[in-house]
Amino acid sequence: MSHRKNVELRGILAAVTTPFTADASAVDEDALRRHVDRLVEAGIHGIVPTGTSGEFPTLTDAEYRRVIELYVEAAAGRIPVVAGIGALSTERAISLAQHAESVGADALMLVPPFYDPLDFDALVAFLSDVAASVNLSIVYYHVPGVTGIPLEAEQIAALGEIDGIDYLKSTSDDAIALGDLLTNYSDKIKAFNGWDTLTFFGIASGAEASVWGAAGVVPELAVEFWNTLAERGDLTAAREQWKTLRAISAFLESVNYPAGLKAGLELLGVPAGPPRRPIQPLSEEKKQQFAEILETAGVLKPATA
Repeated sequence: MSHRKNVELRGILAAVTTPFTADASAVDEDALRRHVDRLVEAGIHGIVPTGTSGEFPTLTDAEYRRVIELYVEAAAGRIPVVAGIGALSTERAISLAQHAESVGADALMLVPPFYDPLDFDALVAFLSDVAASVNLSIVYYHVPGVTGIPLEAEQIAALGEIDGIDYLKSTSDDAIALGDLLTNYSDKIKAFNGWDTLTFFGIASGAEASVWGAAGVVPELAVEFWNTLAERGDLTAAREQWKTLRAISAFLESVNYPAGLKAGLELLGVPAGPPRRPIQPLSEEKKQQFAEILETAGVLKPATA
């Protein structure tokens, strides 16, 4: 398709939750709007709904579409909205992508089918078909631990040859591969960091953005860190800031991720409801552990006896 809308994605892109009502039976639309306002006020550079953090596999088709619509409405053009698209068939991925475009999403984050791993030729065909169906830039969601599709840097560079595949979210703990990608393998696809505990490494190595779930919990700290490391290049100050952010990131990686995000938001007084089954809320022991980390970070006041 012609006249592709190219949005410049840069900075901290918060991978956001899907707020649910107390029994997780429905989307809490008011809480969702409040979350967006909080992130915008903190200076977040963009949001990514309906990804892993947004529990997209648990959403009904109607909910999936409504959540994207709500995030676009709530953002109201203040920051880019990169709608997460995940489906087990090309047809449904296209339908979701076209809907996201129709309601005003600025870009898409596209994960390939995540049950029966595609070979590289099938992956290229899938991405080409979805990209051709919309006029938005696409972030390829590279998450081999879930999709079973590991890619070499040369293969990722080849994906950049597909019209519309402009960015890549690298959700892998392979720092060597991320460093390889960031040595400018291709000017046709930009690699973003997507593994929390590699955020310092990724940004310091030249990633122009980080898709970061923890940023939805502590947005001010995440933005301050970006400004220190990416904008000012102050490695010494950024290392100090990273100590706290790494502790938060490492904790979230050690538990179920969406449940961890929702526990953090609850602790900070900006609840997003429980995760949806089969995901279980964090245990009280884990919540207390997270509370202590957030207290150390200075974003949560210690509980008084």
